[in-house]
Amino acid sequence: MIPQDRTVGTALPTLDVPLDRTTIVAAAIASQDFEDVHHDPGKAQQRGTPDIFMSINSTNGFVDRYVTDWAGPYSRIKRVALRLGVPAFPGDVMRFSGEITAAGADSATLRVIGGNERGVHVTADVTVAWPEEGRA
Repeated sequence: MIPQDRTVGTALPTLDVPLDRTTIVAAAIASQDFEDVHHDPGKAQQRGTPDIFMSINSTNGFVDRYVTDWAGPYSRIKRVALRLGVPAFPGDVMRFSGEITAAGADSATLRVIGGNERGVHVTADVTVAWPEEGRA
């Protein structure tokens, strides 16, 4: 099923994702990012951060989840371009929001922002498409 309102400028619903230590570690492991700053608080502190922090691969996964939750089960992400901002630590709540910036008959481009209390964690431009069987 394709979202009905795909007009440029339409805001997507927000999604809050609470981050705890387990979520950050599990997401890093699931994306095969074994860098110590994503699971070892001591190593993260040695590198100048107060705690472990979310990896870029994890962030990309959460952006994809946000988009496909809105776009539906038949959607396919075709392109993602993202930039990281402030880090995401255990105890943060990541709030995702989005807006449609371009729309076609079988695709849309979205601007997705994910932020926490320190500011913007990620800005992403995502193109999502729907195959023929997704049009019901």
